[in-house]
Amino acid sequence: MTTLDTAGTFTLGDRTVRRMGYGAMQLAGPGVFGPPRDRQAAVAVLRAAVEAGVNHIDTSDFYGPHVTNQIIREALHPYADDLTLVTKIGARRDGTGAWLPAMSAAELTSAVHDNLRNLGLEALEVVNLRVMGSGDGHGPAEGSIAEELATLVDLQKQGLVRHIGLSTVTPTQIAEARGMAEIVCVQNLYNLAHREDDAMVADLAAAGIAYVPYFPLGGFTPLQSDALSEVAAELGATPMQVALAWLLQRSPNLLLIPGTSSVVHLKENLAAVDLALPAEAVAKLDRIGAA
Repeated sequence: MTTLDTAGTFTLGDRTVRRMGYGAMQLAGPGVFGPPRDRQAAVAVLRAAVEAGVNHIDTSDFYGPHVTNQIIREALHPYADDLTLVTKIGARRDGTGAWLPAMSAAELTSAVHDNLRNLGLEALEVVNLRVMGSGDGHGPAEGSIAEELATLVDLQKQGLVRHIGLSTVTPTQIAEARGMAEIVCVQNLYNLAHREDDAMVADLAAAGIAYVPYFPLGGFTPLQSDALSEVAAELGATPMQVALAWLLQRSPNLLLIPGTSSVVHLKENLAAVDLALPAEAVAKLDRIGAA
């Protein structure tokens, strides 16, 4: 039986979480918009995750919007004492499901209150400031985030937010933010094939800050590689299990949040904690990102 403690733990703020967590984004409808086809199946996935030992769940009120947080509340409230819910603000959805920036003080404040209401909480444990910087809003771009972060710091002083993280940011923005507040985690795109943040992962590890790779399995375009498939076949595992195991072995400050709307796939993902990658497999997998 899989025991998530195999992968170890890491500190997130003043809480200790298991390194294999769960990302709730896929619990919403297609394109992370609207309700799921089967709400009770979504509830079942969340309950199965917690029963398996997951105590770190990543979410946002702009998933749906509102849908994912409402399902989390239905499935898990009142929450276990050791369960850490991490949310993010800084974006919104329009009527067609497009992702748009929502970075004004009023929008950020409203987003925190939306998350509180829909999750049924009096304070949010960790809130990531999701920076919508590049042209499509889905990649980091340089520029000061001081004004936006100041709003989140003020909400923290009000007791509505306990800890602050960042999402889709550059090293310069992280340095700026750390000059204003304690930053407990950074959530950026990172996986076997996207290794641009290698140096950032190491720097954050040295500072004791968690790095949470989003799209650890490729997101809407699942990871595909002959080398990945070959290693999986050699180890008797699935390619996705190998991709997750590689992340777990990459650095002790990586906290994984693979998402799924299926209990079967959830169990497959969680089983990655039992997969030890030999050195020759790691070397072969490392070449995927280098290419």
